Amino acid sequence: MRTPIFQLDAFASRLFAGNPAAVMPMERFPADSVLQSLAAENNLAETAFLVPEGGDFRLRWFTPAVEVPLCGHATLASAAVVMEKLEPHRREVLFHSASGPLRVVRTDHGYSMDFPIRPIERIPTPAALPAALGADPVEVYTNPFNYLAVLDSADSLRALVPDMSAVARLDRSGVIVTAPGTAGYDFVSRYFAPAKGIPEDPVTGSAHCMLAPYWARRLGKTAFRAFQASKRGGELGVHLLGERVVLEGTCVFYLEGTVEI
Repeated sequence: MRTPIFQLDAFASRLFAGNPAAVMPMERFPADSVLQSLAAENNLAETAFLVPEGGDFRLRWFTPAVEVPLCGHATLASAAVVMEKLEPHRREVLFHSASGPLRVVRTDHGYSMDFPIRPIERIPTPAALPAALGADPVEVYTNPFNYLAVLDSADSLRALVPDMSAVARLDRSGVIVTAPGTAGYDFVSRYFAPAKGIPEDPVTGSAHCMLAPYWARRLGKTAFRAFQASKRGGELGVHLLGERVVLEGTCVFYLEGTVEI
């Protein structure tokens, strides 16, 4: 079996920024163990696998360690592959996924993705969280996927050096950290998920499905300019529309080749 492979920097307007993703279009999905081995070999935060389904595509995402139910940057990368390489006449694509249908539309400036929100609930700060992060959150929220820890400033967020072993032992698969933005951004964030094989994710679309409802309540608005303050960094446009979050971003192609399985 031979299959194309593309590597892109997502949520980026230049190479070596944003979040790298591999995209592998296939005629059919091989065994899950093969998909996991391919993702481990690619060794990126996520590898996206897509197969045709009618006029749409079925989309799955794997980290080097596990399959995940939602991934923003690899969906953005997959849309760019479909609309710039596989079917360049298209202006939109619908992906069927574990998180339901995800529609991506090509815009004048990049791509716009329609994702479900991830509702959050405020909770007392878990005892193990401050030591794991190396900081005391002002507030903590949760859902079945992640903790969301709110800090007092962007400077505090940028200075974090978490204990990744301790973060991996928490009873959620990841921790989103956020703070008020600076330099024209409404908010900034970082995302740590060592339990999924991603110590720090450079730019995390799915995290903004939790961040959007939080910042909408706090700021009293529904449209945001957001920055994920990882070493590579990445910008997102974020719009809260009822139970959906629209994420906007661009991609840059880095690599194209063929894999023989």
